[in-house]
Amino acid sequence: MKKSFNKKNGLIREISLSSATVLVIANMVGTGVFTTSGFILKELGDPRALLLCWLFGGLFALCGAFCFGELGARFPQAGGEYVFLRESFGRAPAFLSGWISLFVGFSAPIAAASIAFSSYFHQAFNLPVGREFVFDLFGVPMITLSWFNLIALLVIGMFTLIHYYGLRTGTRVQNWLTIFKLTLIIAFIVAGFAFGKGSIQHFSAKQDLFAAFSSEQFAVSLIFVSFAYSGWNAAAYLGGEIINPRRNIPYALVLGTVVVTALYLLLNAIYIYAVPVEQLAGEVEVGAKAAVGLFGENISRYFSGAVALGLLSVVSAMVMTGPRIYYAMSQDGVFFSVFGKLNPLHRTPASSIFLQAGIATIMVLSASFETLLIYIGFTLSLCAMMTVVGLMRIRWRDGKNPNLYQTPGYPLTPLLFIAANCWIIFFSIRSQPVAVLFALGTIAAGMVVYLFTTPQKKQGDDPAGTEVPETEPTY
Repeated sequence: MKKSFNKKNGLIREISLSSATVLVIANMVGTGVFTTSGFILKELGDPRALLLCWLFGGLFALCGAFCFGELGARFPQAGGEYVFLRESFGRAPAFLSGWISLFVGFSAPIAAASIAFSSYFHQAFNLPVGREFVFDLFGVPMITLSWFNLIALLVIGMFTLIHYYGLRTGTRVQNWLTIFKLTLIIAFIVAGFAFGKGSIQHFSAKQDLFAAFSSEQFAVSLIFVSFAYSGWNAAAYLGGEIINPRRNIPYALVLGTVVVTALYLLLNAIYIYAVPVEQLAGEVEVGAKAAVGLFGENISRYFSGAVALGLLSVVSAMVMTGPRIYYAMSQDGVFFSVFGKLNPLHRTPASSIFLQAGIATIMVLSASFETLLIYIGFTLSLCAMMTVVGLMRIRWRDGKNPNLYQTPGYPLTPLLFIAANCWIIFFSIRSQPVAVLFALGTIAAGMVVYLFTTPQKKQGDDPAGTEVPETEPTY
């Protein structure tokens, strides 16, 4: 496999199509699919409506993958949404999307996934919880130390060092963790249907399907599903390090999203097969409950261990992906210059990697990530929707490029994605109005930082690196 070197920004193209696809899958498959179906069943009360909701979520994500694939082919640079919004709407909206990614898109989920790993790890090995030490300021809890937090911090530190050390090492670790996770999920599905103590009667209708689909509860359920599908755009963030990006970015996004959609539908089918809907409704640990229903009480510890190992690939994927955004912002002159430098030995954006790790560490210790997660769906849906609106603006301004990948079904595909996200955003505001206040606060803080850092802009520079030539060879 050949690899190319981008002389402008120093990044090395050594991520293959298979590794980019694995990265998408690893970003998407986290705790969401093991925990959200119980809430959806509580809202809808019908197993067919549950499967329909997950199918719609997958189709919406696939529409987004098609659109981001075209943007990735047009602008194969590090940064993903940041680069796409910069090219369509300018630097300020692009910076705000990167600012949101720094806190909401990556640091907060890294903290949450690390703590979730710690929780499942304790369950798998039946470890004692131990004491909590809380340090407060004027009666307000600021820092919490416990065995849960310390294990979470060790996980963050371990993967930060792995991805600092080198892209090739980080990619190999990422690939093996994700393959292991997929193997466990597929084995759970196959063994559940082949040997589990379930019943096909659990799929029987509980209410009219059209009534469930047209209800407000279905829209609210899509909010939960959108959390579980987030990460379908992961490969776009590493556009500066993917081999033959004009071809491989679209393929990785679409292939990864299709695989995860199929897995999510099969997992939810096994949940319904395992346990009656009435017993799953409102349950948080729906995956563990299904495992117990299929194989008995003794399986719960093994299931917890499997989920814990699966979460490691989620942490690894986000630690790997996020820093490329802050690196691109700094290269563009709209963020502090130190975060646009590569480690001379390992050729990785070391400062950006450690920045993200530092923020995630603070969130673990202060538990402030819980507040951030309230508005994660709202803000990320907003950024993704604006990026696809930007694709339509670029198409209108520049026309389509017949030599590059084109969004299938254009313009219906982006319009469907935009409409779906408007639906999710509307019901997010309606059901959790506090989320809007936090989002506006984050955006306001980002504007202040943008105004402070903009003078660093390098006039005349090609911000995110040299464009890949149209005649780039296929490796």
